[in-house]
Amino acid sequence: MDDFTGFVILIVAAIAYFFPTVIAIHRDHPNRVAICLLNLFFGWTVIGWFGALIWSVLAIDKKVSA
Repeated sequence: MDDFTGFVILIVAAIAYFFPTVIAIHRDHPNRVAICLLNLFFGWTVIGWFGALIWSVLAIDKKVSA
């Protein structure tokens, strides 16, 4: 495996690892910092990664002021 292939695999793996964080930031989730921290510190446990993923896609309650 050459260096470029290894670099591409590393980038794809990093994007996959932080996918819940990307979703939370894109959706402007009110708990995006907490989701990012959960993903960063506990994402490697797989349960933490799925927890962050589920949390990031849960419905956001946005109240509209009249």
